[in-house]
Amino acid sequence: MIELLSTAGQQALQAFITPATLFAFDLDGTLAPIVDDPTAASTPAAVRDGLQQLTALAVTAVITGRSCSDALPRLGFEPRYLVGNHGNEGLPGSNDQGTSSAELMLHWQQQLQQRMRPDSWAALYVELKSGSLSLHYRHAPRREAVHAELLAAIDRLTPVPRRVGGKFVENLLPPEAPHKGDALLRLIEHSGCSNALFVGDDETDEDVFRLDDQRIFTICVGTQRPTAAAYYLQDQVAMTQALQLMITSLRRN
Repeated sequence: MIELLSTAGQQALQAFITPATLFAFDLDGTLAPIVDDPTAASTPAAVRDGLQQLTALAVTAVITGRSCSDALPRLGFEPRYLVGNHGNEGLPGSNDQGTSSAELMLHWQQQLQQRMRPDSWAALYVELKSGSLSLHYRHAPRREAVHAELLAAIDRLTPVPRRVGGKFVENLLPPEAPHKGDALLRLIEHSGCSNALFVGDDETDEDVFRLDDQRIFTICVGTQRPTAAAYYLQDQVAMTQALQLMITSLRRN
């Protein structure tokens, strides 16, 4: 990987960006810092300002694990596209699964609660969404043990979900649901953009990073884990500088 803010990274970014570039971002850990309470997450003022400037110049998108209704008030700007539930909500031209997906998420939640010890289940923070089920174990007193018990319970779910891990969270989606990589490809097609830049930080974003598509410029926030992204930022704080670099490159081109 190459550091985006290095000389080589900046040169590559400037060479890639055109007026027809789609700028897409994950939310938590990318635009907004990770916080202990997921309900308290929001984009910092400097990031919001940069996103507003970028949106005035180019097509922007946010592809997040949150539901669209949960994500929008945390952004502080309105992207052209807002895709939620890891690609399972808000895709243009798609019929969101709505009630059927919500019923499946509830069914999985009930199965997990029955198969886990009461104290382990109580240690989880559960986000029941219409298109995905997120199970946070960050605050579990026996974090590793609770995580292992959760994974064992997930392995016994019917129907079998698509599991996407994250930072102290397991996300469950319908097996046929699109992932973030599918979502970004759909947005490129729908927007008419010639290429796309995507910034993410977590295992859920690897579905984009692994696409190996020359039209996509991939940036991972953080260096704590292996990633298929071509470029990286040291941490979420560097996002403000990265946005200004994107804006400058766009104006030059």
